Amino acid sequence: MAIIVQKFGGTSIADAAKIRRAAERVIRTVKDGYQVVVVASARGKQTDQLVSDALELNPNPPKREMDQLLSTGEQQTVSLIAMALDAMGHDAISFTGRQIRMLTDSVHTNARIKSIEAERIHKQLDKDKIVIVAGFQGVDESDNITTLGRGGSDTTAVALAAALGAEECEIYTDVDGIHTTDPRMFKNAAKIKEISYDEMLELSSLGAGVIHTRAVGFGKKYDVKLHIRSSSEDKEGTIITHEVPQMEGVVVSGATVQEDMAKIGLVGVDNIPGNAAKIFACLAKAKVVVNDIVQTEVSAKKANLSFMIGLSDLAAAKKAAEGIKDEVNCERIFVREDIAEISVVGVGMRTHYGVADKMFSALAEAKVNIDSITTSEIRISCIVDKDQAKKALEALCVVFGLDKPADQRGSIS
Repeated sequence: MAIIVQKFGGTSIADAAKIRRAAERVIRTVKDGYQVVVVASARGKQTDQLVSDALELNPNPPKREMDQLLSTGEQQTVSLIAMALDAMGHDAISFTGRQIRMLTDSVHTNARIKSIEAERIHKQLDKDKIVIVAGFQGVDESDNITTLGRGGSDTTAVALAAALGAEECEIYTDVDGIHTTDPRMFKNAAKIKEISYDEMLELSSLGAGVIHTRAVGFGKKYDVKLHIRSSSEDKEGTIITHEVPQMEGVVVSGATVQEDMAKIGLVGVDNIPGNAAKIFACLAKAKVVVNDIVQTEVSAKKANLSFMIGLSDLAAAKKAAEGIKDEVNCERIFVREDIAEISVVGVGMRTHYGVADKMFSALAEAKVNIDSITTSEIRISCIVDKDQAKKALEALCVVFGLDKPADQRGSIS
């Protein structure tokens, strides 16, 4: 019998009524002839409350103890779902990450999955039970509880689907699928019927928050079909899968805007081998996550180097840059916090020309100035003033037809 993994986020199971609704959806899937494994997050804002409780007692709590604490939110949820299913006449059993031996490394609060023992789940499924697993958590080789960090329940669900050989992993959220852009920024954003792993990886890394990058990466690596669906409406959502030929006909699949960004520039760095390595080794030591990097040679002896970071890393990045400034003979450092990153993504860029021309022309017509540009094979990103971000996004959505379904968009010409 085929297995379906269904993941429910915190807003989808925030109260008793929503838990019953989620349970009804699980039961419908069982009646359709599937074995079902449910992965659940902590309810509502429960994790935020636990973090608040911890910080009230200790402004710098030990990470091991934070994992012990935060894992309890999901443990409560899975038990409640099992109780709801039992009340509806269906056998169910709940497990923590520890009980299914979801083995991780020992990096508390941001652990990585190493392996999963699927045998215990298979045994319960073969007894016609619905299995509910706590998302976001695992256990290391020393039997310490660990948590997987941001997007951890998504990652748990996809990893379980891979380990169980599931036919599909359904991610239930408070939206009805992936849209061409954030509907809060562009109200006419169209829902995407199907998108490739590579496109979704780019969109997730650029701020699309429906599913976490790590979960999509698991899906791609282990060939897990992902289905993003609404928890409140019973209709098809968005399928994330391997690239198929017809996807290349859609030049731009989506656009994103990231506003919580900062840019640091090192001006007049000595243009000699090894200086870039020194700068980024210093940033790595400070645990700063670096996004786009631009280096420009301004003379035979000097170069300018700039990079993007999240605002949360700004203080650490500035300190690291100041610490390395003299060693690389940097003339000055500048920081911009008034910026946003606008991006368009699409596998069709591999086989179509003119995307950059169309993008830059649209921004020029909207009188949006571009600070810097970075690209990948399927992405073009521009740094713009933050107060022009919404206008820039709207211009790109209009010019690339992101208010229409993929099959109704015109060509790039």
